[in-house]
Amino acid sequence: MSNPADRLIRITDAKDERIADFRNIRERDLVGRSGRFIAEGTVVLRMLARSRRFGAEKILVLENRVSGIEHILEAFDPDTPIMVCDRKVIDAIAGFPMHRGVLAIGRSDPPQDIAQALAGLKDDALVLVCSGISNHDNMGGLFRNAAAFGVDLICLDGQCCDPLYRKSIRVSVGAALTVPYARGGGIGEMADTLDGAGFQLLALSPKGVRAIDDVKPKRRTALVVGTEGEGLPESLLKRIDTARIPQAPGLDSLNVGTAAAIALFSIASALGRVR
Repeated sequence: MSNPADRLIRITDAKDERIADFRNIRERDLVGRSGRFIAEGTVVLRMLARSRRFGAEKILVLENRVSGIEHILEAFDPDTPIMVCDRKVIDAIAGFPMHRGVLAIGRSDPPQDIAQALAGLKDDALVLVCSGISNHDNMGGLFRNAAAFGVDLICLDGQCCDPLYRKSIRVSVGAALTVPYARGGGIGEMADTLDGAGFQLLALSPKGVRAIDDVKPKRRTALVVGTEGEGLPESLLKRIDTARIPQAPGLDSLNVGTAAAIALFSIASALGRVR
């Protein structure tokens, strides 16, 4: 295994073309990236190094951070360029003060479709289904919760935002790079596919028929959550089982990330997935 210190590339100019992909990352995150994404921070870099699905094209590190993350850097392919620079240069590259001092350009393949991803799951599986999640903080929180409670797959409908957006990855503490996910079309079509694959579908809603603690999950369970405000479509709530989280009067609902965490804990506990 090569020593990362032996292959460092020093960058002294923010206009150096070798770091062009890192420039003004706030703006670059808003445009099409052709399967590429930005990983930020030591924890996220560690998760990227462990990921089987994603790789790194290049890494940029603040020079005084290198010694503390050599064990992470050496886990990447020896051909992955590792570039270092001082504080002034990295801030100029990023376009804002880069306190974490660790960046990577990741690459990914297109996400699997729902049917393909479900075919690869074992007989007992827990799936989180997301409909219309457009807030990147919420998306990151959902991935973090999914990792915490042993979710095998996250299914995103066509209205969900990209979990590989820089902020989503950061809020997920890198879980967006480790929890498998797939994309489908409409939520109704996704529900049909999950039902056909033998999943018990459970929609989380303030109008749910049963309290989440009263639900007896099956070996294959899919928890469905929707965007804040509108929630899940009535057409879906009428056709599948629904559950609610009991709470004090005066507030009609919880943040979708918080609600999903409570529901996933309840389901995972009943299935013996957490201890």
